[in-house]
Amino acid sequence: MKKFILPVFYFALMVGSVSMALAPTADYEVTKGHSIAFKSAHPSGKFTSISGNVSYSSSAPTSATFDLKIPVDSISTGNGLMNKKAMTKEWFDKANYPNIKFKSKSVTKDENGNLSIKGDLTIKGTTKEYTIPAKVTGSTAKYIFSGNFYVNRIDFKVGKKSESVPDKMKIEYELPVSKKADKK
Repeated sequence: MKKFILPVFYFALMVGSVSMALAPTADYEVTKGHSIAFKSAHPSGKFTSISGNVSYSSSAPTSATFDLKIPVDSISTGNGLMNKKAMTKEWFDKANYPNIKFKSKSVTKDENGNLSIKGDLTIKGTTKEYTIPAKVTGSTAKYIFSGNFYVNRIDFKVGKKSESVPDKMKIEYELPVSKKADKK
């Protein structure tokens, strides 16, 4: 009897592991309540619009995917002239590059349940690989991904080196997503 139980146990364990790895992810879309702020001594502000899709499952977080877009003209610095200047060729060059984009390549999860989302960040036609940390809260219908990281604007040719504007900008974000309705 023992000879039969042990192989059955290993088979069940293997099937369970494979099914966990293949757990389906659900599709989500970015919802209201998002925030993307950039902070430095000067300037600081936020982007007021973001769209995109997220595929995520709490039982298989490393299978998640993120495909996000931020219109550069949604910038809000609290200063209308500064907002207009941000659209010029020297800064974000809205005419040629209307969106900031992020598309994930891989996701890892640490022992505390936090994610590291590695992907391509594209600003002003330049793409760099970034790993963005994310804390995840919520449940199946709605999740919120949040965290902060730094972006060196000079790497993306956004503005020129200057004593008045730091090279590295701290990005703080909160990205709420809601489950997409099933299409029937």
